[in-house]
Amino acid sequence: MQESRLKGPLRHSLFRRLLATYSINEMGDWMGIVALSVLVFEATNSPLATAGLFLGTRFLPAFLAPLLVTRVERLRPRVVLPVIYCVETAAFGALALLASNFSLPLVIVVATVDGTMALAGRSLTRAIVVALLEPTGELRGGNALLNVAFTAGAAVGPALAGLVVAGIGVQAALFLNAASFYAVAVIVVTAGVLPRAEPEEGSTWARVKAGVAYLREQARLRRVLVAQGLAFIFFSAVVPLEVVYAKETLGASDTGYGILLTTWGVGMVGGSLIFASAKKTPLIVLLLLSTVTVGISYLGMSIAPSLAVACAFSVLGGVGNGVEWVTAISAVQELTEAGMQARIMAVLESVASAMPGVGFALGGVLAATASTRATFAVSGFGVLAIALLIVPLARSWRPPRNAGSSKGFPLDESQDVVLELIPGGMPIPNSEVES
Repeated sequence: MQESRLKGPLRHSLFRRLLATYSINEMGDWMGIVALSVLVFEATNSPLATAGLFLGTRFLPAFLAPLLVTRVERLRPRVVLPVIYCVETAAFGALALLASNFSLPLVIVVATVDGTMALAGRSLTRAIVVALLEPTGELRGGNALLNVAFTAGAAVGPALAGLVVAGIGVQAALFLNAASFYAVAVIVVTAGVLPRAEPEEGSTWARVKAGVAYLREQARLRRVLVAQGLAFIFFSAVVPLEVVYAKETLGASDTGYGILLTTWGVGMVGGSLIFASAKKTPLIVLLLLSTVTVGISYLGMSIAPSLAVACAFSVLGGVGNGVEWVTAISAVQELTEAGMQARIMAVLESVASAMPGVGFALGGVLAATASTRATFAVSGFGVLAIALLIVPLARSWRPPRNAGSSKGFPLDESQDVVLELIPGGMPIPNSEVES
């Protein structure tokens, strides 16, 4: 039964192409993260410059991408997506040229363009996958396959990127990354007609206002988005401090630090399996339980007396993380009507891109004024407090069941959407992850 469910989506040649672009993009994201980080640090030797790079790749695009998605969502996806990927190709080509004629302002500007394209591409791709597989009831199997593609890219991508940058240099790695996005554009443009949900008529500004009005009207959807945004702050607060926590607080070696990161990843894999098997559990219940699990994990790590105990709580946190983010995506899409999918998912992508920066700053302040253990403790209690925002939703959760209605639509029998994992306590891939 499980094998048949996974084979179903692969019968669609379009889905096979999207699956390929998914994997290539994840590799490309990691190549860009590693190469640009090395480029900026070697050229400036400045943490502030690296912070500026973060603003360009994650924070500024979080505000620009929703506007771009609203502008292009009425155009044919077969045209829009390849253009987006070609712009990313040009952006990384320009960054490669800047490697030999370095200018930090120009690097940040070009990185902002690329980050905006990446967020927009992910939002539009999610809408295409749902439109393709939901009518045939094959979305769950497609989600499982996309999850495999992502987790494989997240596991192999950083190591491969490090080897490529070390082996052929930053400039060559950036040119290679540009070529990978061009290959993705070719795959999409030769894929044939891409399905989509038809948004309402009107100008870009009118549809922006319609999206804002829609969020104001949908109280449950708005609460989920707010809770997820706050969760990202506390999820991310510990990320910059993990090496300090492992090596100084716990007295671990470099190997021990690597083991700590690995245990979180192992937990994430387990969490993704739990989510796939929890077919009858309401999404809001999964969201509540997984959020609480991450909070307990952080509190446990705040008092862990040894690396072994910290790793045990890290596995627990990874399990919660493996369920929480994909459940949040699923809940948001379940609460969103078809014509608003691209815009609302762009909002969620932007939240996922911008809010970790607030968390990084919070973690730095807490560590500087208190300690790494205090940072984990505050993050844990913060996550548990956010779970309280979800409790009222869990009590009254009634998923909408009318396909294409103004109140949302059922995605399939399992109520799943595109699977995507974004680490809460461990290093966060370029969101996510799913270009």
